[in-house]
Amino acid sequence: MAFPSDPSFVPTPPPGEDELPYDDGEPMESQRHRKQMELLIEVLELHWKDRDDVYVSGNMAIYFSELQAKKNDFRGPDVFVVLDTVKRERKSWVVWQEDGRTPDVVIELLSETTEKVDRTDKMRIYAKLLHVPEYYLFDPFKGVLEAYGLDLATMSYVPVAPGANGDVASPRLHLGLGVRRGTYHNLDVDWLRWLDAEGRALPTGEEQARAAEAQAQAAEAQARTAHDEARLLAARLAEYEQRFGKLPGGEPR
Repeated sequence: MAFPSDPSFVPTPPPGEDELPYDDGEPMESQRHRKQMELLIEVLELHWKDRDDVYVSGNMAIYFSELQAKKNDFRGPDVFVVLDTVKRERKSWVVWQEDGRTPDVVIELLSETTEKVDRTDKMRIYAKLLHVPEYYLFDPFKGVLEAYGLDLATMSYVPVAPGANGDVASPRLHLGLGVRRGTYHNLDVDWLRWLDAEGRALPTGEEQARAAEAQAQAAEAQARTAHDEARLLAARLAEYEQRFGKLPGGEPR
């Protein structure tokens, strides 16, 4: 048996994302929960499509210690964001393979079966072990958003008061979060949305396409109007010249 002091001893490297389970074992509670997760992820990916230093994902396993990996005891946030990293495909987030980087923002979607864990075990892990600066809880059916910031002195979360309209700011992402009524994938309900500095919801891909189509239709209508006005003006000018003669300075016919 070789010991660490033995030159022939080669320590076994910790497992990586290819060796670790990447399904967090917790299916989304409902169609609304799944669509809400997809909405939050899609919009941020579109918003940061030109950046390669941010990673956005959800319902993915996060591994923060070898002991946790061996016990198969991992937590998969519904939505999480990591800044100052490399944008690439991942099976899971393995902290020791990511230069110690942990999520900057975590969002959990509450349900009857997960709310207790989200408010206790997960909140403790995100604060004391992963040191996630911003933690948000949202109930997709009640439309209630809660925001928490990490107190570095106690490594615990303290509530963050929302604005008068119920929106909250994400200092790490320089964005806002708020509840907005809208249609996403044919479901018209109150959604948790990422907001710009003016409080407007960052658009989904479908909303971007609709806006582009509306802009194109407006430009086409404007062009038709200008064309019709030019034809009408030419017709009136021709009628005038037929009755009263060519205008001074006009080209000879």
